[in-house]
Amino acid sequence: MSRHLQGEIDRLMAKLLNIVAAARSAVEQAVESVQRRNAMLAQAIVDGDGDIDQAEVELEEECLKALALYQPVATNLRLIVSVLKINNDIERIGDLAVNIAERALFLCASPPSEIPAELNEMRVKALAMLAGSVEALIHLDATQARKIRTMDDKVDDLNRTLFKVFTDGTRRHPEQLESLLSYLSVGRHLERVADYATNIAEDIIYLVEGEIVRHKPTLPA
Repeated sequence: MSRHLQGEIDRLMAKLLNIVAAARSAVEQAVESVQRRNAMLAQAIVDGDGDIDQAEVELEEECLKALALYQPVATNLRLIVSVLKINNDIERIGDLAVNIAERALFLCASPPSEIPAELNEMRVKALAMLAGSVEALIHLDATQARKIRTMDDKVDDLNRTLFKVFTDGTRRHPEQLESLLSYLSVGRHLERVADYATNIAEDIIYLVEGEIVRHKPTLPA
């Protein structure tokens, strides 16, 4: 690998990690705004979305320029392609943070209601998956990435349980329909965060080992 290509790859990875950190923080703060009914925090997440979008566009352009200029092969090609894919997933995670924050804004303007326990569990697991995928990316750790893949089914199960909680809750407390619907929406967005964390983990496995695993079943950790 030429010194110039290595420098460019290092720069692309550094920019990607900055975007990852911003999106992860946005999700964490968006969920916190739901839990604390903090409208100011939620609005800050909504207002800051453009920064993540702009960073994603700039990194994509730089990756495409690197592909055209250096015409990398083998591992270097795999790395730049992986940066492109992860960059796109991270931007979508940023969008999900905004969606959660918007639900928080609605809940802040609604009568107080109890947050379903299943939603709190989803929050813990989805954020753990996102944090784990970030660590796997920083350390290019395929073993950690494989562990992330095994966690996704549990979040999916919780999302299905949350829907049952929603239907039961609307029968018992019809006056809380809109609030319960907002919690269900937050759960759906967290489930998607977990999906994108899984996508990132699969891209890391491809980057490190050259294996495409996205269509393969996960094995117990």
